[in-house]
Amino acid sequence: MNNPHHGARLTVYSREQIVSRVRAGQRASDVAEAFGVSLRTVRKWLARFRAGGRAALSNRASAPARVSGRLPDRLVALILHLRRSLRLTGAEIAARLGLARSTVARWLARSGMGRLDRLDPPEPVRRYQRARPGELIHLDIKKLGRFDRPGHRATGTRTGCRNRGAGWDFVHVAVDDATRLAYVEVLADERKDTATAFLLRALRWFRGHGILAERVMTDNGSAYRSRRFAKALRLLRLRHIFTRPYTPRTNGKAERFIQTLLREWAYGLAHPSSAARNADLPRWLDWFNRSRPHSALSGLPPLKRVNDLMRTHI
Repeated sequence: MNNPHHGARLTVYSREQIVSRVRAGQRASDVAEAFGVSLRTVRKWLARFRAGGRAALSNRASAPARVSGRLPDRLVALILHLRRSLRLTGAEIAARLGLARSTVARWLARSGMGRLDRLDPPEPVRRYQRARPGELIHLDIKKLGRFDRPGHRATGTRTGCRNRGAGWDFVHVAVDDATRLAYVEVLADERKDTATAFLLRALRWFRGHGILAERVMTDNGSAYRSRRFAKALRLLRLRHIFTRPYTPRTNGKAERFIQTLLREWAYGLAHPSSAARNADLPRWLDWFNRSRPHSALSGLPPLKRVNDLMRTHI
């Protein structure tokens, strides 16, 4: 077989040529230079040839002769059974079976059972929808890169689409849970002063549509946990609900709206620059609120849902 081993520098044919040239009288150092290998390599293949003939020049298996940490299948199955059924720790399993902790830990990790909490079934998503407009307002922030030319999402190619050092825009969103009515601003940062000022403008905008907020839901970002933000909510007598840490789906209304916003506004058109993209936001947002059918609202746009619910709760 003349196919080289994946880690070998020489084919079987090259090894044969090395041996042949040295046996024909060429100096080993000259042969080594001709084939671009070390003198030690030439001597190694000569020694193998002398010990086993031409067959000794073939590739050898690269697998180690002894695999450390290898356990019988029945023992591996027992480790996993004790983990899954009795929920024992790695140390407890090791003590019970007389194994090294590192061995047990390695097999648990390979099987995706390295952490006990991963054995728990995922908590089902609890879908809910508030009955009254303003009962719950979802807030969130999405960071978008600034650019001065269309990016690869719009052009379909990454060639010539680099926008070095352009900075970031911060898209602040507020979504009413019951109606999906949305208010959005593109701002310069996500600091506490900026987030608090956005909250006040958003609540004023919702009031202009007849919606009086009762509760606000946010993630655990520093701006939302700041004293300034908390003071604003306290003065407005609004209850603040935080999402569970590292569980963005609990603020799902805002998350899903942001996905729609990105897909249909930010990346949906080949904006020539981020400034042009931002200038297009009011048009898109007005269309979203007034005209875009929403599947969660039985095909109604948010403002139509607002009007229907307002009549119901008068």
